[in-house]
Amino acid sequence: MEVLRTPDSQFKDIKDYPYNPIYTYIRTKDGTELRVHHIDEGPKDGPILLAMHGQPVWSYLYAKMIPILNEAGIRVIAPDLIGYGKSDKPAAREDYSYQNQVDWMGEWLRVNDFKNLTFFGQDWGGLIGLRMVAADPDRFLKIAMGNTGLPYNPNTPQEVIDEVKAFKKSNKKITLFKLANEIKKMDGDTHPATKFMYWQKFTWDTKNIPIGMLNEMQMEKTFQSRFATLVHYLLQVIGLEKISPFYTDLMKAYEAPFPDPSYKMGPRAMPSHVPIIPDQSLEAQKEARAFFKTSDKPFLSIFAGDDPVTNGIEKDVLEMAPNAISAPQIGGGHFFQWTRPKQLSKVIVNFIKA
Repeated sequence: MEVLRTPDSQFKDIKDYPYNPIYTYIRTKDGTELRVHHIDEGPKDGPILLAMHGQPVWSYLYAKMIPILNEAGIRVIAPDLIGYGKSDKPAAREDYSYQNQVDWMGEWLRVNDFKNLTFFGQDWGGLIGLRMVAADPDRFLKIAMGNTGLPYNPNTPQEVIDEVKAFKKSNKKITLFKLANEIKKMDGDTHPATKFMYWQKFTWDTKNIPIGMLNEMQMEKTFQSRFATLVHYLLQVIGLEKISPFYTDLMKAYEAPFPDPSYKMGPRAMPSHVPIIPDQSLEAQKEARAFFKTSDKPFLSIFAGDDPVTNGIEKDVLEMAPNAISAPQIGGGHFFQWTRPKQLSKVIVNFIKA
């Protein structure tokens, strides 16, 4: 496996991320060495929160929450998934899979021998982290998750499966604007898989995903006009996004892990491994869900309520984990760690200390 490592210089002067890097070296099943980055902040004798990010972000997503949690006496451990942040980045899209991420991060957990954890994961951090909890439950005291789930779709209609597979294999060109327009045209009766397949194809086929721009659009709402969006996107396409008049500190932070498009294989690949239709993860998902069905560990479900990515998923989460408690919705969209840091931190602190 060929592996890329982002130079430390890429992270110089990242705003509001003063945390010391900690690196763990793990071995993959084929013997490749991977370096996994995490931060460990707060009182060493305090309750421990394992905070896992999703796609296409890194532990920087928790930058606003960490001081709040630390002040409340919570120790925060936040890793970067392989392919993201300061962690190593396998160079081929095919190196990434749901199972590989579970294996890699599970090995990171075991090498560090972290115990007595409260888990919190969002987006892919939930999909991967919940599988880690189910595989190694004795390391965890409590489980919280936000804007995520553990997808299991054995009964997806065959016509939907065929449509998704044919679309992903097609030569259709999906631009950022076509992605947005196609999803807007879909109504409430559209199967979720036929919505998400546009995001999967866009990320898989787009060599230089505008990661900073996409995160800015969701977290800071800079791109309120079509003109601003078009100007910055065109500059991104030709590799000149840093001279854009709309380039922000947040964009800089989320583009920092990727010196050039070859480093972006993780963000390009991982959306296609979300099991929106039955795939190779089906049995593993079934086993993990069976664990939560009978687990008596305290479980908190936190959803924004205004997140178009995960709206409607909480019903499935509560069915999967009968002892789960549903927290009041706090708004803030998909990345509410950034947009609602005080509210989300308060919910998590109360859960940990209860």
